[in-house]
Amino acid sequence: MAIDTVIDVESDEENVENNKREKDPLIVNRQENADENGLYGKTMCNEDEAYKFYNSYATRIGFSVRKGKNRRDAQNVVRQINFLCSKEGFQEDGDPSETKKTNRLDTRTGCKAMIRFTLEDEMWKVSHFHAEHNHDFAKPEERPFLRSNRRISDAHKGVIKTMFGAGIRTTKTYSYLAEEVGGSQNVGFTKRDCYNFVNREKMAIFEAGDAQSLINLFKHKQFEDPMFFYSVQVDQENRMTNFFWRDGRSRLDYDCFGDVVVFDTTYRTNRYNMICAPFVGVNNHWKNVLFGCAFLLDETTASFIWLFETFLESMGNQTPKIIYTDQCQAMANAIKEIFPRTCHRLCLWHISLNATRNIGSLLGIPEFKKMFNKCLYGCESESEFQSSWDGLLETFDVAENDWLKRLYTLREKFCAAFSLDKFSARIQSSQRRENTNNVFHHISAAKMRLIEFVQHYDRQVEDTRSSELEETFRCTNGVPSNAKKSTRLLYHAGKVYTRKLYNLFGAEIMASMAFKMDEVETTGTVHTFKLNEEGRSTVYVVKLNSSDSTITCTCKMFESMGLLCRHALGVVW
Repeated sequence: MAIDTVIDVESDEENVENNKREKDPLIVNRQENADENGLYGKTMCNEDEAYKFYNSYATRIGFSVRKGKNRRDAQNVVRQINFLCSKEGFQEDGDPSETKKTNRLDTRTGCKAMIRFTLEDEMWKVSHFHAEHNHDFAKPEERPFLRSNRRISDAHKGVIKTMFGAGIRTTKTYSYLAEEVGGSQNVGFTKRDCYNFVNREKMAIFEAGDAQSLINLFKHKQFEDPMFFYSVQVDQENRMTNFFWRDGRSRLDYDCFGDVVVFDTTYRTNRYNMICAPFVGVNNHWKNVLFGCAFLLDETTASFIWLFETFLESMGNQTPKIIYTDQCQAMANAIKEIFPRTCHRLCLWHISLNATRNIGSLLGIPEFKKMFNKCLYGCESESEFQSSWDGLLETFDVAENDWLKRLYTLREKFCAAFSLDKFSARIQSSQRRENTNNVFHHISAAKMRLIEFVQHYDRQVEDTRSSELEETFRCTNGVPSNAKKSTRLLYHAGKVYTRKLYNLFGAEIMASMAFKMDEVETTGTVHTFKLNEEGRSTVYVVKLNSSDSTITCTCKMFESMGLLCRHALGVVW
C-alpha cells in the first residue's frame, strides 16, 4: 500500500533556523534578549577581521553593517572600533536651499544594534554587543542586495575592465558574470554596483582637464551664441558624468521639425567609451537635421531621465510626437516618465540586427526572410500584420521561438500599422540611422578627446547645414521643369513643396491612375468611395466631405506624412 507523506515545510525551515541559532552565539530572535555575556572576550587579530566577523553575522541575519566612529588615545592610536547596523541613527536634514544631486532613500530607523571591539594586548576584543533591532530583517532572497554584503572582487574587476575596454556594454558584462556563477544572486554585487565601478573607471581615465576644457568650450560657444544651451550632470562626489549640448540653430530646427525624433545610443567615444547620443530629426528636404547631442557614462534609467528632462528644458518643453529608439528597457522607462504622451517606436535597424543574432539560421531561408521583412516593413493595417505574423509562425513552425514571442509583445512599437494616426513623416528610422552613421561612425572610431569630438561634430553639422542651404536656394529660385508643363495641381505643388516632397507628391499622382474607383455611399455631404488596384485584394476607403473640402483615407498617409495619398488624389483629381 502506498502511503502519502506530508512534509511540514514551515516547521522544517524553523528547525533549520533554530539549528543555526544554536551554532552561532550571535544570532538571536529579534524579540528575544541576547546572551551578551558569552561574547565578551572574543578576540580578533585586526580591524579587518573584526569587521568581517560582524558582517558575516549580519549577512546571515539579514541586515547591513557600517563602520562607526573610532576612539583614539593621546598618541592618536585607535583603541576602540564600533560597527553599527546601517539603520542606526537618523538622516540629517539638509539645507533646503541647496538642490539635491540625487533623490536618496532615507533608510535610517534609529536602530541600536552594534558591536564594539577594544584593543587589548594587540588583540581586538569584544567589549560591547547589542543584538536587538527595531526593524525587519532582509529575506534570504533579498540579502545579496545588502550594501555591506556587496563587493566586487579583484578577479571580477579584471573581467569588467577587460570587457569595458573592448567596448562591451555594462549590462552585457553583468549578464555574463551572472551566467558564469549561476545567477545574479551569486555574483556578490548588483548591476548598479557594476555600473558605478565602470563609471569610476571612465572618470579615472579622463585626461587631466579634458572635462573642464569641454565646459570652457561650451561657455565660449554660449558667449558667441546666446541661444547655445548646455548642461552637465555631476555625481555624489561632484564629478562630471553626463553632458548635453545644442546650439541656437538646433533650437530653431526643432521648432520647425521636432515632431519626429530619432535617438541613437549606438555610438561610442573611443577614448573613454562614453556613449555619444545624438537627437536626430528630418527636415523638409527629407534630410537629417541634428537637434543636439549628449555624452553619457551609462545607459541607466536615471541617466536617460536626466537627459530627456534636460533636452525638454532646452527645447522650451515642446515634446516630440514620436520618438524612435533602440530596444532598451531603461530608455523605455525614462520615455514613459518624461514623454508620457509621445508615441515610442523601435528602430527597425536595431530589430533587424537583433534578428540576425537571434534567428540568423531562419533568416538564411529566403521565404522566411521575405515574410519576416513584410511583418517589419510591409503591413498597412493591424489585421494585415496579424495575418502575416500568424502565417510566418505556422509556415515555419516557430510559434514557440522565445525571441519571436518577445518581439511579438512589442508589435505596437515596431510595426507602423499600429500608429498610422500619429505623424511620423513616414520615415524609416533605419534610413535616418544610415545617414547619421556617415556623420558619427568615423569620428566615434577615432581616439579623440571630448573637446575634439565636439569640434569634429560641429564641422559635420556645418557641412550638413551648408548642403541644406544650397538645396533651399535651388527650391526657392526655380520650379521643376516638368511641373511647368504639367497640370495646375502639379505646378502649384512645384512652387510650394521642396524638390523631394514634390517628387513624392508627383509619384502619388501617377500611382493614382492605377486604381479603380466606385462611389458606394452618400450621406448628406459625405461621399464614400472604395478603391482597389487591379490584381490586388486590398481595398481603400476614401471619404470626401464636400461641405468643408476635407478628405480621409484608410491608409492614413495624410495623418502620418502630411501628403495626400494616391487614393485621395484618385477621388479629387
